[in-house]
Amino acid sequence: MSDLTHFNAAGDAHMVDVGGKPATKRTAVAQGSLHMQPETLARIKDGRHAKGDALGVARIAGIQAAKRASELIPLCHPLALSHVRIDFAAEDAPAAVRCTAICETTGPTGVEMEALVAVQIALLTVYDMCKAADRGMRMDGICLQRKDGGRSGSWSRDGA
Repeated sequence: MSDLTHFNAAGDAHMVDVGGKPATKRTAVAQGSLHMQPETLARIKDGRHAKGDALGVARIAGIQAAKRASELIPLCHPLALSHVRIDFAAEDAPAAVRCTAICETTGPTGVEMEALVAVQIALLTVYDMCKAADRGMRMDGICLQRKDGGRSGSWSRDGA
């Protein structure tokens, strides 16, 4: 289990000691989609949703979630985030809202968990705001797209 850093030599879960690691600029990009009925997407795009600006509220929820990732994931380090950006794109066929979260910090550990949590909470917020009209919505494709910084350097899902 030596490559699983959240386990010690005895196999016990522990929080990784990052105290001796240098502070470097770190960025993570995560993405995911919420699939829905075309009418639900039309309401979101046109601002006709009864609860208001679903994407505006979801953007704030995603930012808030990134800042609180360490409260939700037991072994995740609390980070001083320098930037969080949440973007949405409407996709017509099939009807979906795609969320992209970009998180940045300068520190001894990465921001992948913050970006992934931000995407999930932002999409759950859209679900919550629209569930009365469309309970069949589903989230999928939530994944890390890219990360930069730290000892391991850059990684990209597409290999670039």
